Amino acid sequence: MFTRFFTRREWFLLALGAALIICQVYMDIAIPDYMSKITDAFLLEAQDKVMQYGVEMIAAAFLSLIFSLLVGYVLAVLAASTGKNMRLAQFDRVQSYAMEDINRFSAASLITRSTNDITQIQNFIARGLQMAIKSPILAVWALSRMYGSSFVYSGAIAWTEVTIAGLLIVFVVMLTSIGISMPLFKKIQWLTDGVNRSIRENLDGIRVIRAYNAEPYQEGKFDKANEDLLNNNLGTVKYMAYAFPVAQSVMNFVTLAIYWIGAGIIMSLDVVDTQKLAYSDMIVFTSYAMLVLNSCLGFIGIFRMLPRAMVGMKRIEEVVDTEPSIVDGTVTDGEEGIKGAIEFRNVSFTYPGTERKILEDISFKVEPGKTFAIIGSTGSGKTTLVNLMARFYDTTSGDVYVDGVNVRDFSIKALHLKLGYVPQQAIIFSGSVEMNVNFGHGSESRTEEDVKRALRIAQAEDFVTHMPDGMDSHISQHGRNISGGQKQRVSIARAVCREPEIYILDDTFSALDFKTDKALRESLRKETSGSTVVIVAQRIGTIMDADEIIVLDEGRIVGKGKHRELLKTCPIYFDIARSQLTEEELQ
Repeated sequence: MFTRFFTRREWFLLALGAALIICQVYMDIAIPDYMSKITDAFLLEAQDKVMQYGVEMIAAAFLSLIFSLLVGYVLAVLAASTGKNMRLAQFDRVQSYAMEDINRFSAASLITRSTNDITQIQNFIARGLQMAIKSPILAVWALSRMYGSSFVYSGAIAWTEVTIAGLLIVFVVMLTSIGISMPLFKKIQWLTDGVNRSIRENLDGIRVIRAYNAEPYQEGKFDKANEDLLNNNLGTVKYMAYAFPVAQSVMNFVTLAIYWIGAGIIMSLDVVDTQKLAYSDMIVFTSYAMLVLNSCLGFIGIFRMLPRAMVGMKRIEEVVDTEPSIVDGTVTDGEEGIKGAIEFRNVSFTYPGTERKILEDISFKVEPGKTFAIIGSTGSGKTTLVNLMARFYDTTSGDVYVDGVNVRDFSIKALHLKLGYVPQQAIIFSGSVEMNVNFGHGSESRTEEDVKRALRIAQAEDFVTHMPDGMDSHISQHGRNISGGQKQRVSIARAVCREPEIYILDDTFSALDFKTDKALRESLRKETSGSTVVIVAQRIGTIMDADEIIVLDEGRIVGKGKHRELLKTCPIYFDIARSQLTEEELQ
């Protein structure tokens, strides 16, 4: 189960914990022996022995306490260490996932699997594992003492039968409650995903929700998810609640039965000394019987935690065992003499789970050092096209080449080192401006001057210098303390700081005013003249100076050429231009 995430350290902790548990059980088993010795010494009026055995019994109880504390500490460390290994394994695996894989699990579910599911396993290791090891050892050891001890009277057989009957009742109750509640335990984690998803949606869309006065609607959705989780939890509690009281009652009835039988045996004896010995046997047997039944109660505690831990483990294994749909290649560099070239050969693409082709029969070639632009209406496939360049998805058919090498053959890391990718939605991480710009592989080798240069090229230097701490100023999560245009410029500066062979700018000028847009494009053209630049845009003004422009419509290329050529040869491009430019600019 969770031992697949054990390293040598965790195996050592588990072995140490098991050894300490055995020591604790040994001390627990010794206590009934001392009770027998004390009783016999008292009945035989050996007062000095009573005191000696009493002190030894107290020492055994104290040592049992010490071992119990040590076991708790060792297993808590084991639980925390195992949880760390699980989170690391999941995080590493998710980092290698393609977008298709992440979408299949959903972000909300991946978060729950990395937090709540692992917490359930940690709880089981810290608390349930102790009982899982201790209970069977205690039960077997106590039973062996019961049969290995020389109980004088045949009443021991009746006592044993009563104890076994009590065990059978406890096991039947336990298995019944577990069997009924197991399906509900399996649903808990999935329903937790739903609550997590609802909270995430509310937090991400809080401004829109408030702007449209949609709070009651969103509260209703959250209440529904929360109510489903509550009802499921109440169901598990309802079916598990009676197990412990029934087991406790069985223990009481077993004790009562042993004493009832013992009383009959003692009353049937004539000699006082033999009555005393029978009484002593009854006391010791009762102690052993209680140890056996207590071990069963421990199993009930285990089975309360085990189903959720098992479900959580299965969900974690789904993440760790899922192979990325995009297989890493082995090539680490392009063909000699080619740097920054991109080529699409008869590429078609369909998103997983859909039938409509987003791109169909796309072919073009971008020469190194050129500026290549993509324009088209919303949903025409522009972002999908650049996602295929970065190999966030693999083509359904056809091939994409970078530097003369099929991207399927490239090592993912090597391919991405060639790219400076700026997504459509500017991604800003919580931290300083400098950290956000000097980000990713090779950041340790870049200097403060490299960051300043990137900010200057991205037209971000001005607003950064006016921030309280300059480049050391803190940016909140998602960049909520800066404007949309500022976020876009920081994202562009991040790509520039990397000095890649190919820049992919996916509609990254949309939040900029025309003056800043023009200044940024001129700066990029001047400072990155040796690199290939791929621009996805909605505005004609952003791409009209590109070396080549392709026009997409419903996933097909309907126009290709420079700005002036397309005005004459491509009606769709002309319509876009006419909606944005004046008659004078069109001429």
